[in-house]
Amino acid sequence: MRRRTLARECALKILYRIEISRDSLEISMEDFWSREAAGKEVRAFADSLAKGTMGNLSRIDGIISKHADNWGIKRMAVIDKNVLRLGTFELLYMDEIPPKVSINEAIDLAKKYGDVDSGKFVNGILDKIRKTECKK
Repeated sequence: MRRRTLARECALKILYRIEISRDSLEISMEDFWSREAAGKEVRAFADSLAKGTMGNLSRIDGIISKHADNWGIKRMAVIDKNVLRLGTFELLYMDEIPPKVSINEAIDLAKKYGDVDSGKFVNGILDKIRKTECKK
C-alpha cells in the first residue's frame, strides 16, 4: 500500500477514535500510535491530516453540511462523516494534492470502511465541494 494511502487510513482511524471516545486529538493520536507501527513519513502525513482536520472542524463541517442535501452532519454515519472531513480538509487546505487524487482516495476509504453506498455518497458531496469551494 502506498504511504499516503496508508496515512489517510491512519488519520481516519484517529478521527474515528476521537468521535467514539470523545478523547482529545492528542490522547487519540498517542493511543493510536502506541498500537500502530508506521514509518516516519506515514505518521507525519497522518498527523498533519488529523491535526488539520480537527483544527478546522467547524468550517469543514459547515461546508459539508452546505453540500449534503437532506443530510445533517449529525445524521451521517461516523465513517462517512470522517472520510468527508478528511477529503474536505485536503481539498481546501492541501494545495499540493490534486483534487481528483483527494476525492479518489476518499472514495476508496469510504468503500473500504463504510457501507455499500458510502463511496457514492462521499463522491457526490466532495465533487460539489470541489466545484464550488476550491480554488485549485
